[in-house]
Amino acid sequence: MTQAVQDAPVVVGRSVRPSVLDYIVGFAKRSPTATIGLVLIGFFALLAIFAPWLMPYDPVAVNVNEILQAPSAKHWFGTDNNGMDVLSRVIYGARYAFGIAVPAVFLGLTIGVPIGLYTGYRGGLIDEVVMRVMDALRVFPSIILSLAVVAAAGPSLFNVVVVIGVLDAALFVRIVRAEVLALRSSNFVESGVALGNPLWRILFIHLLPNAIQGAMAQSAVRGAWAVRISATLAFLGIGIQPPTPEWGAMIRVGAESIVNGQWWVGIFPGVALILMVLGLNMLGDGLQDLLDPRRKSGAR
Repeated sequence: MTQAVQDAPVVVGRSVRPSVLDYIVGFAKRSPTATIGLVLIGFFALLAIFAPWLMPYDPVAVNVNEILQAPSAKHWFGTDNNGMDVLSRVIYGARYAFGIAVPAVFLGLTIGVPIGLYTGYRGGLIDEVVMRVMDALRVFPSIILSLAVVAAAGPSLFNVVVVIGVLDAALFVRIVRAEVLALRSSNFVESGVALGNPLWRILFIHLLPNAIQGAMAQSAVRGAWAVRISATLAFLGIGIQPPTPEWGAMIRVGAESIVNGQWWVGIFPGVALILMVLGLNMLGDGLQDLLDPRRKSGAR
């Protein structure tokens, strides 16, 4: 019997690699807020990607025979004062929301991160001058400054993106600069300087990976702000103009019809705008909890 036990094969245990589902469940447990936000944003992203196949009608096709039709089996969200299908316009509007938020935040990061790295590391007069300029941009109410610039430059998608991106840059400069101020006396930075690394390498190889987390966590929140500001500009008649299927412009048209009982023209794009802004804010809050250990420890 002892010999049989000795001759028995030994099964070596193998480590089981976690599946994609395990990663998803783990992420959901660590940050339910970010998970809900990600689901909402994923939904609108799918709408934006597959809009040509999901839209039942052309979003800018005028139909004088179906003006202000109430929601029905033919037009689920009804039609507006030009006979355009509201559902198709809401679906296509997701493309404009992402088309404003993504490039505006990217532009803000592209401008703000390098400036924050350089001024935070160098300090001195350059830092003082740059920060006073950033403070000036932050002092003015964002919506007032956006209104003034877009009204002067013209109500186009490009101008809206540039204005929002430049305003975002001021915030990213402050976030990255604050991180660099805390990191520039660290051992790894001093070692890089002692080894003779050029300035660009110290900034982008040594400091950037450690200073970018706060800015990345803020990106989703700034995306929500970009969507909200662009919709506000369109609602006030300064941003993207009708008949472009942009949610803010649609709400403006709907506001003129709601007093006559045609509530669906403005309500449905308004709900879409609220859900997307809510999703981006929830995603941003969740990412801040995950990426910022100081905030996480403070919550405990």
